[in-house]
Amino acid sequence: MKESLMDILCCPMDKSDLELEVDERDDDEVLSGTLVCTECGERFPIEDGIPNLLPPDMREDIAA
Repeated sequence: MKESLMDILCCPMDKSDLELEVDERDDDEVLSGTLVCTECGERFPIEDGIPNLLPPDMREDIAA
């Protein structure tokens, strides 16, 4: 995920801003980390450079 996407991404739950927590980076690409909502505190994982912005209950259904 390009860090510049932070300008347009928002929390899918309440449309608030997201903060980026980077675990692994390759130049300007975020490979793994977490997006955290500044309002509700919901956490959205970034895996293999792809942010998963599905609501938590939908993420669990797909993983099962």
